[in-house]
Amino acid sequence: MKRVDDFRLRLGKKELVPIVVGGMGVDISTAELALEAARLGGIGHISDAMVPTVSDRRFNTKYVKDKLRQYKYNVANTEKAVVKFDLGLLAEATALHVGRTMEAKRGDGLIFANCMEKLTMNAPRETLRVRLHAALDAGIDGITLAAGLHLGSFALMEDHPRFRDVKLGIIVSSLRALTLFLKKSARTGRLPDYVVIEGPLAGGHLGFGMDWAQYDLARIVVEIRDWMKAEHLDIPLIPAGGIFTGSDAVAYMEMGAAAVQVATRFTVSKECGLPEKVQQEYFKASESDIEVNTISPTGYPMRMLKNSPAIGAGIRPNCEAFGYLLDSNGSCQYIEAYNREVALHPHAKKIHVLDKTCLCTHMRNFDCWTCGHYTYRLKDTTRRNDDGSYRLLSAEHIFRDYQFSTDNKIALPA
Repeated sequence: MKRVDDFRLRLGKKELVPIVVGGMGVDISTAELALEAARLGGIGHISDAMVPTVSDRRFNTKYVKDKLRQYKYNVANTEKAVVKFDLGLLAEATALHVGRTMEAKRGDGLIFANCMEKLTMNAPRETLRVRLHAALDAGIDGITLAAGLHLGSFALMEDHPRFRDVKLGIIVSSLRALTLFLKKSARTGRLPDYVVIEGPLAGGHLGFGMDWAQYDLARIVVEIRDWMKAEHLDIPLIPAGGIFTGSDAVAYMEMGAAAVQVATRFTVSKECGLPEKVQQEYFKASESDIEVNTISPTGYPMRMLKNSPAIGAGIRPNCEAFGYLLDSNGSCQYIEAYNREVALHPHAKKIHVLDKTCLCTHMRNFDCWTCGHYTYRLKDTTRRNDDGSYRLLSAEHIFRDYQFSTDNKIALPA
């Protein structure tokens, strides 16, 4: 019976344990988690979601405080078009987060940055270019393009001296999305080094509509695999979403996948950025406690725990401090929903916005409990303490269990 360790992921001249830990933002996939994956010979991700906020938390910078001070005059204004990011400071924050992580890297693995196109930041093209270039400047091993089609992202990087050398990948949920990306990126004369195929059971934002349950990751993988073979393209495929055991991973690699991307089980690791009280909520969750809803202002459906504090909260938009989801006109679906509720309830001391949420604020505060479909199985991966709580696991324990387990077994901690 094969184990994940019987396979290897080859990226250029690099040979890796075929386990990729996904880039969960905001700072849920911490530098510490990514460093452990790299130390163990796999690939770890950090996320550049809300990177000034992450820098403030990690390095005691004051990017958010200073931005709020600059735009404080606009807090009560329903229009947010004036709220802009200082591109120099954005590059500085990215360089801090990425650079410090890369300085600490040990082992034979790699560290990638997960870069979300949907973080439009009131200047989609300009801010994305800065984030990409700053990560390249800071020595990141690779960049995974996420949360969007990224049709122009290769072009934003093609003038960078590392463009041909750094590992670049794209997350897709369909063959159509992949072919669109390849067609638009062809002008740069560069193919992606890997393709992450994210299925409908993944955590957080989904690349599907509310009909997500009609789709199946294995079918999508086979469709893309066969298309690539017909097109004579040799690009490593990395399935993601719902891969809960080493045996699950082996099944995909036996059908031709080069590696797997996993995340849900690492949400309850000691190295994860979630507060422990939130991790205990993940452990306690039953299958009926998990839902896919449309409260994200990005327009994508999102999977999360039903008791997430972000659901139904009616806080005032925090764009002056954050504003990571403002579009090029300075608008956001949550601002529109919030203003609508204020107009409907002009005398209410507290309002509730049920259809959207202030994702920036709630992700920053770890109040939006996004999760994978199999989060309800996390309680079966550990032991209970005498006080009824569940024991957190080390990232190494989880990684090794994926790497060496067989027969759909999960190794419990000693």
